[in-house]
Amino acid sequence: MDYAALQVYLAVVDEGSFSRASEKLFRTQPAVSLAVKRLEEDLGEQLIDRSSRELKLTDAGQTVLDYARRFENLRHEMLTSLDELRDVSAGLLQIGANESTTVYLLQHLRQFRQLYPKVKVRVRRCRSSQIPDLLLSGELEMGAISYRPVQKRIVSQVIYTDRLCFVCSPQHRLATRKSVSIKELGLETFIAHNVVSPYRQVVLQEFQQHRIPLNMDIELPTVESMRKLIQQNEGVSFLPRMCVDQDIRQGTLCEVQVQELQVKRKIRLVYPRKRVLSRAAKAFLELLKS
Repeated sequence: MDYAALQVYLAVVDEGSFSRASEKLFRTQPAVSLAVKRLEEDLGEQLIDRSSRELKLTDAGQTVLDYARRFENLRHEMLTSLDELRDVSAGLLQIGANESTTVYLLQHLRQFRQLYPKVKVRVRRCRSSQIPDLLLSGELEMGAISYRPVQKRIVSQVIYTDRLCFVCSPQHRLATRKSVSIKELGLETFIAHNVVSPYRQVVLQEFQQHRIPLNMDIELPTVESMRKLIQQNEGVSFLPRMCVDQDIRQGTLCEVQVQELQVKRKIRLVYPRKRVLSRAAKAFLELLKS
């Protein structure tokens, strides 16, 4: 199998068309089409459904795509390792994290860049639940998550303890209160994150246990959009404290203690137990320990 043809196939899928892939690869469109055709002949499978107007992969095409990405990541790891042999301070630090844990990583990444300015830093946004599998498949070297992974082949190290906090607009009726009972929240409009997480389940269970309705009338895809809507007094929410710390200090959001909900949220750095970490990853790990 021609690895170059596999790279062409990956470019076609990533760009969503043969024409855009040809522009990216600085090759003619017929040459790109021929490379994919030869790859299909080598594998004995049709990878792209050419009866569809949009680029659509067959089942075999999706399988080949998954392995092509792994090959490309392994190739990148190899080149990174060779770079590190030439220069200790060079290389790539790649970490998988979701939106909220990325906020915590920022301060450490800034320190890391000051110490190792030649190292490229890439934070890949992932669903937290997917990170352990991405580590084991080799697509990620390190990750940051807010729960203990069940996989025994993954090392989990607590690097920060955060907590969920109830926030509202300064104009909200509860904004001047230091604390409230969960029973007072039954009539509130809650703005929820539409990604399922262990902490969302904790909040749901607590409301169910106290038989208080949890009116999640608004669900949004990002913490940033949730913060803005809460600031406009369109609802309230439970958010990670580190994601709203600046808003609370600046007075654009107010934190109110909920007596029945004191939920700690531990941020963990995770990586495969038996895989040898790159020097950049080892250096980042040492920075966090210190």
